[in-house]
Amino acid sequence: MVYSAEFTVRTRNKVELVDITSQAREVIGNSGLKEGMVLVFVPHATAALYLNEHESGLLSDVLSFLRSLIPENKAYLHNRIDDNATAHLGSILLKPFVVMPLRAGQLDVGTWQNLFLVEMDGPRTRRVIVKVIGE
Repeated sequence: MVYSAEFTVRTRNKVELVDITSQAREVIGNSGLKEGMVLVFVPHATAALYLNEHESGLLSDVLSFLRSLIPENKAYLHNRIDDNATAHLGSILLKPFVVMPLRAGQLDVGTWQNLFLVEMDGPRTRRVIVKVIGE
């Protein structure tokens, strides 16, 4: 069986990390499914998803790490069109989806693993699609 739902996230900053774990868990609970897989996907070219710890120092480190890999002050050709080349390049390094196991109706992830939306071209309203696949 497949259960599909979606929710939106309104970001406030150009680059931002938003913990969406509770929204994903709510969708999973509404599915009624107990065993299987959960796919979470953002249909955007300048946003991404990742799993990691929700700790303020680490969140700052993630943002610093992305800035160091993709500096703002380069002459990116795409910036002549939309001035958001760094956002597109960031979405290449990360990915627009996360797949997690479902066990006993719960995400079977590590104690410190939370689900984050990475906004790289905000502020915007982002769609998050969740598909729960299982029984």
